[in-house]
Amino acid sequence: MDAFTRSLLLTLLALLLAVGLTAAQAPSSAGRVYLIEVDGGIGPATSDHIRRGIARAQTDGAMAVVLRIDTPGGLDAATRDINQALLAAQVPVIGYVAPEGARAASAGTFILYATHLAAMAPATSLGAASPVAIGGGDPGGPSPRRPMPGAGQEDEGDGKAEDGTAMSRKVTNDAVAYLRGIAERRGRDVAFAEAAVRDAATLTAREALERGVIEIVAADLDDLLAQADGRTVRLGEREATLALAGAVVETLAPDWRNRLLSVITDPSIAYFLLLIGLYGLVFEGYNPGALVPGVVGAISLLLALYALQVLPVNYAGIALIVLGVVLMTAELFLPSFGTLGIGGVVALVAGSVMLFDTDVPGFGVPRGLIGAVAGVSGLAFLAIGWLAVRARRRPVVTGRHELIGHAAIARNDFDGRGHVRIRGEDWQARSSGPVRAGETVVVTGLDGLVLLVRPGSADPPSRP
Repeated sequence: MDAFTRSLLLTLLALLLAVGLTAAQAPSSAGRVYLIEVDGGIGPATSDHIRRGIARAQTDGAMAVVLRIDTPGGLDAATRDINQALLAAQVPVIGYVAPEGARAASAGTFILYATHLAAMAPATSLGAASPVAIGGGDPGGPSPRRPMPGAGQEDEGDGKAEDGTAMSRKVTNDAVAYLRGIAERRGRDVAFAEAAVRDAATLTAREALERGVIEIVAADLDDLLAQADGRTVRLGEREATLALAGAVVETLAPDWRNRLLSVITDPSIAYFLLLIGLYGLVFEGYNPGALVPGVVGAISLLLALYALQVLPVNYAGIALIVLGVVLMTAELFLPSFGTLGIGGVVALVAGSVMLFDTDVPGFGVPRGLIGAVAGVSGLAFLAIGWLAVRARRRPVVTGRHELIGHAAIARNDFDGRGHVRIRGEDWQARSSGPVRAGETVVVTGLDGLVLLVRPGSADPPSRP
């Protein structure tokens, strides 16, 4: 064996040894617990992040997934998507309301019930899962668009429920049945599940443990894993025993796709994208060939439409916003003396207020933002009106009418029609009195291509 062959073999052995040591030192995915943060309102981005995290944990063979929850609630569609993923998961999912002071309110209660193992940190709470009425009604009032807490009670009088009350009962009863089904599936307190929806009942961590809503009260993540170790959970039709002692916790951070989805599905951002898209296309139509407003507007409008189709949108609000932009644009071309502009601002404000069809925390356009948009739009029209009036008061500086008020020199004697020279050009002229050759005359008007002149010197031009 020559020296080259020996060196090649030694190099290969060294590489194999290095790879083996690295694999031995790196913790295997089977000894990992994936941590997913659920912070803030439950929306499409949260649903996508949780579902992708559970799928990755199943693919990697992780021991468990921990959802650390701190949420005031969220959207019904996103919550149901998350719960479907939790109920179908083939990897144990532990719901953990933490840190201290956190809450799993409204949609958070539904998600915590759906996890295989539920836990809370001290000084946390859950509950208040009453569905929020479409249009943002108060659940306690008699408005037709507000759900009634006692949805199972009989109506007084003729026994005929109003349409709004019937719809409120349908929504409430559907939510009760949904959460009861999850509670029965996970073997948790069914009575509190119903009370949380009908009466917005809440529990502290200790109370939830005593009532069988959760299984663990843990001070921190290490304590949670220690108490969860050895417990048995049901994954579909089979049972699995958790072996979490010494497991390595790995946080699954949102990827760029989820971060982008989180940004554009923020109601305020989606609202801004919609306005930018509409105004961009309007400016491109007003200045064809500018390109930049059209490109930016088209991209913004497509992003806004994507965000709006996953958010609880009132399409009447979108129609009013589009009408408002159209009316404000028409004000620039039609002499409506502000009627179209004012109507456009009113339509824009009305559409902005009713754009998102929910009162779920974090999923509405702030009133201050709507007021700012309306104020800027109003100021813009005031500025345009002021510029228009200012332009009308300025003297004409181009075209034939700019000659009015300027002096000309008579080329010949005439009484009636003749010729004058002004700015190096010869023009036909008509005068109401006799004019001598070389005399200075003043242009007072135009009749086609004939200048109307009078004898005398030109008045000094006024400053604009």
